[in-house]
Amino acid sequence: MQTVIQVENVSKQYRLGKVGSGTLRDDLTVFWAGLRGKENPFLKVGEENRRDEKGNSDYVWALRDIDFAVKEGDVLGVIGKNGAGKSTLLKILSRVTTPTTGSIKVKGRIASLLEVGTGFHPDLTGRENMFLNGAILGMTQNDVKLKFDEIVAFSGVEKYIDTPVKRYSSGMYVRLAFAVAAHLEPEILIIDEVLAVGDADFQKKCLGKMKDVSGQGRTVIFVSHNMGAVKSLCKTGLVMQHGRVIANTDINSAINVYTGSHIQSDETPYSITRDKDPKKVCQIISAEILNPKESFDVFDDIYVKFTVVVNEKVTGTSPMINIKDSTQDIVKSFTSDQHTELLDEWLPGTYTFITKLPSILKKGLYSIDLEIGKLMVSPYDALNEAFTINIDELSFNPSMKSFASYREGLVTARFDWEINKH
Repeated sequence: MQTVIQVENVSKQYRLGKVGSGTLRDDLTVFWAGLRGKENPFLKVGEENRRDEKGNSDYVWALRDIDFAVKEGDVLGVIGKNGAGKSTLLKILSRVTTPTTGSIKVKGRIASLLEVGTGFHPDLTGRENMFLNGAILGMTQNDVKLKFDEIVAFSGVEKYIDTPVKRYSSGMYVRLAFAVAAHLEPEILIIDEVLAVGDADFQKKCLGKMKDVSGQGRTVIFVSHNMGAVKSLCKTGLVMQHGRVIANTDINSAINVYTGSHIQSDETPYSITRDKDPKKVCQIISAEILNPKESFDVFDDIYVKFTVVVNEKVTGTSPMINIKDSTQDIVKSFTSDQHTELLDEWLPGTYTFITKLPSILKKGLYSIDLEIGKLMVSPYDALNEAFTINIDELSFNPSMKSFASYREGLVTARFDWEINKH
């Protein structure tokens, strides 16, 4: 198959805190270098984009020396932690911004959905924005009319199609934006993490639609932190870290590299503190694992502590913990709902919670999400992927190791048995 996207030696540099070089002298230096056909001298400085470290330079490389190719009909998953450079790369591919160095060759029409409401004008109705987006993608009015009913039905917002989109919820916004981008038949479809705004049913519809798009020979580039969705949709994976590509391989190998890179993280792995935000009803301000280890044994209990500031009186509220596997599927959830006194009323103040995660996890890599909020509704605050833990079989008892390995099911909970011989 022919190559539809060719990225060669692409880098993107930003200056922190200011627009432009900041001084007349620097601006003249850049201008004079350009007149003589010389390289911008400030490209020789700059640091990696590490959000966990305070740098010494005013310049940062959001991307550095990116090289890859995408063939027609490929479904490429771009994965990496927050700040890895994924969104910057997609903005360059979508021509929202230009690379500082390097070149990109694209063959075909691109439709991008990089954030909620990309390409929508808030004062126009849903109907008007559909035609506007179609025109941007090079479609005629008749082309859009032929797809109109299909787009509206997919989005599920037909009741509000003649309402200005500034009155839409974020979920309605992204439903319509995705429906337009996917149905106007671009050769290349670029989707960032925006699908996380939609509910579970809509995310399922979107994944199905993207599979249909790729099945028609069109190309999809998909960014997500949901490894289950990436694995089910994508054939190949691009793993990014600190603005560089650290792996470009099949999707299963890419996910293994990504999940393994969590263990190699330079960030403090088992302790988090945050600045207080008085605008939040409830906020998690600190969290830690009290018995940290590089690897936990399958028979270890894990103790988690987190502190919450409550700024307004709330009721029916509970701390919650989700444990997810490497594909981001929830293996087990924990709440404090058995402590009914907590559900009655929380007055403003600071609360600390400590819980034991029992030794139920099988060998593998897991992430821990922390939430605070009402049960069965959106949380007041959350720390997604607060911690990443590695579970291994470290016990010296051979029989215990073998039993832990071969127990069926998602978890490996142990049960106490009473045995009577007759």
